[in-house]
Amino acid sequence: MSSRAQGVSGKSIEWPTLALLALCYAVWGIGTTWAAGWFLPLGMVMVALAAALHSSLCHEALHGHPTRFGWLNEALVFPALTLCIPYIRFRDTHLAHHRDAILTDPYDDPESNYLDPAVWDRLPPWVQAVLNLNNRLVGRLLIGPVVSQVAFMAADWRAIRAGERAVLRGWLWHIPALGLVIGWMAALGQMPVWAFVLSSYAAISILKIRTFLEHQAHLRARGRTVIIEDRGLLAFLFLNNNLHVVHHMHPRLPWYRLPGLYFANRDRYLARNDGYMFPSYGAIFRRYLFKAKDPVPHPLWRRL
Repeated sequence: MSSRAQGVSGKSIEWPTLALLALCYAVWGIGTTWAAGWFLPLGMVMVALAAALHSSLCHEALHGHPTRFGWLNEALVFPALTLCIPYIRFRDTHLAHHRDAILTDPYDDPESNYLDPAVWDRLPPWVQAVLNLNNRLVGRLLIGPVVSQVAFMAADWRAIRAGERAVLRGWLWHIPALGLVIGWMAALGQMPVWAFVLSSYAAISILKIRTFLEHQAHLRARGRTVIIEDRGLLAFLFLNNNLHVVHHMHPRLPWYRLPGLYFANRDRYLARNDGYMFPSYGAIFRRYLFKAKDPVPHPLWRRL
């Protein structure tokens, strides 16, 4: 594999990503105004899809796209279209998650959905029931945004109380990012508040499809990260992050180069992750819509 595949695109400006950013903001802006005024369900769909895409573009920004200037990349995705997650906190926790050796660790991986079995055993039955529902795709879609937001904010609140200023700074920067969105809606929005909030919630639900089984419990770090060979709408909204092994191996590679690299080296990547692969998101829905993908307590934790 060439060294070029392991780094950035080699361009100072990645025009496909800039064009997609412009399209994303245009769809969101039209969805909250003209489309919502003309036919509210259309506006809501446009807002949900654009906000989900914006989150994927935030993911691109934190990995160094679409320019060589980090401050500019972050400015380009500054408005908080998904409302709830501060970009700086997303950036910091996601980059911490990229240490493959700690993937799925209930303590060290900030994006893990697994719990220490000892912690699980102490949870009230109703909390266990909620988390078990959240481990089914239908639950991840319906309550996943609330479950993850509560856990995320609780962890950050503990960090702030412990004196971690970087966490507090991330939330303080979220105020003007959210203010831009609220200001737009107050001045130009033609969408009722309930519809806007529901659309933004739906955007996070869409993103939960991507994160549902990105990583699995596996004795070897190499076998913990999935490949989903999807080329449809969801793959586009996730900016090809469904090819997740490729992204973890080459995190500085822009989204539009991931499919070419994967399909040119398919056998290598599937050997790399011990064949943890699904042919499409449709296959995942058919298999896991009402079925738990794995237990909430880490199934290998007692043997680590």
